[in-house]
Amino acid sequence: MSRLPTVFISHGAPTLPIDPSMPSAEFASLAQTLPRPGAILMLSAHWGTAQPVASIATQPETIHDFYGFPRALYDLRYPAPGAPDLARRAAVTLGAHGIAAATAEHGLDHGAWVPLLLMFPDADVPVAQLSIQPRLDAAHHFRIGRALRDLRDDGVMIVGSGQITHNLRMADFSARPEDADPRVTEFTDWFEQRMAERDIDALLDYRVRAPHAALMHPTDEHLLPVFSALGAAADDYRLGIQSLGTFQRALAMTNYVFTDA
Repeated sequence: MSRLPTVFISHGAPTLPIDPSMPSAEFASLAQTLPRPGAILMLSAHWGTAQPVASIATQPETIHDFYGFPRALYDLRYPAPGAPDLARRAAVTLGAHGIAAATAEHGLDHGAWVPLLLMFPDADVPVAQLSIQPRLDAAHHFRIGRALRDLRDDGVMIVGSGQITHNLRMADFSARPEDADPRVTEFTDWFEQRMAERDIDALLDYRVRAPHAALMHPTDEHLLPVFSALGAAADDYRLGIQSLGTFQRALAMTNYVFTDA
C-alpha cells in the first residue's frame, strides 16, 4: 500500500452539516479525491491537553461541545468505530521519539465529527483522536507529525482539523463571502506560498513572519493541527488546495492535502 496523504481541514462552524449556505457538499467532494483510509488519526483544535493524549475509545461518543445552536444539530450523531490499537501505537511511537504521551477514552468533538460526517457519512472508517497542546508551539506539533509519519504506510490518514484563519472577534455573521477582510487573503496567500515552497522554517515562525498573523490567530490552537499534517507529510510533498471561500468576513474555509510527489 502506498503512503496515504495527510490533510488539514478548516472545519468552520458546527452548523456546517445543517446550514445550506455553507459549503458542506465540497467536503464530500474532497473525500472522493482521497484514497480510502483504513483508519483516521484526527487532531482537532477542540481537544487540548498538556501533553498528547490518544483516545482508546472503542465507540467514541459524539461530543456536542457548543451552545445556543439549533436543536437539529444536537440530534446529529457520528457513530464511527474507534481505533484503540492505532491510538496505543501512536502514543508508543511518540514516546519513542521523546514526546511523552498518554492514552484515555475520549469522544469526538465537533472539530472531528463535523467534517468526518460530511466526508465519510457512512461512519465506517475507524477514528482515533489525538489531542493538541495549545500552550506549545508550531514546532512541537510539527515534531508530532514527523514522529507519526510512518503510520501512513499502514493505511492511516493523519488529519488535522482547525481553521486557516480564526478570529471570532472579527467575525460579522451578516457578511457575504465576497465581503472578506482583505487581510485574510494576505495571510492565506503568504501561508499557501510558503507551503507550496515547502519553506518549513518560515511556516514554523509564522507568528513573526506572516502578515497579520496575530490578527488572524489571536490564539493559535486552530492553526496548530496544520503543522502536524505538514510534519507527517513527505519531505517533497505536493500541495493540494481546496478553497471554499471566506465566511463571516474573517473565517477562511480552505482545506489542504499533502500527497507524496
